[in-house]
Amino acid sequence: MEYKVNDIKLVASTFIPFVNQIWKGDYDIERTQAALSKTLNITAYDNKILVGCLRILTDGYFFGTITELLVLPEYQKQGVGSKLLELAKENTPTMLYFGAQPGVEAFYEKNGCQTSLQSYIIEKPKEHITE
Repeated sequence: MEYKVNDIKLVASTFIPFVNQIWKGDYDIERTQAALSKTLNITAYDNKILVGCLRILTDGYFFGTITELLVLPEYQKQGVGSKLLELAKENTPTMLYFGAQPGVEAFYEKNGCQTSLQSYIIEKPKEHITE
């Protein structure tokens, strides 16, 4: 397994097929590329195939968040996610705040993460389509 911190070579054309194996969606390639360029991307590759990715969004001083920690299903429970989280802890410029999907809390607790503030969401209003 090869891990890369600040994987600046991660591109949308690689990331989208990867993420679609975990979170199906109709992802726009340009918007995905723009998003990847704004985060610190920590990746895991098995024989040059992207199998895991953790993205950190930070202002570099006050705030940082893990936008997602994704591991292909067939690579889960093999230490990939734990290694990505360890690399995030070692390389983040700030404290990290993040939410977790229900049911994975034990993974984060096992990896030394502590529960913190309650999280909230403000959904973006649907764009009005006019014809």
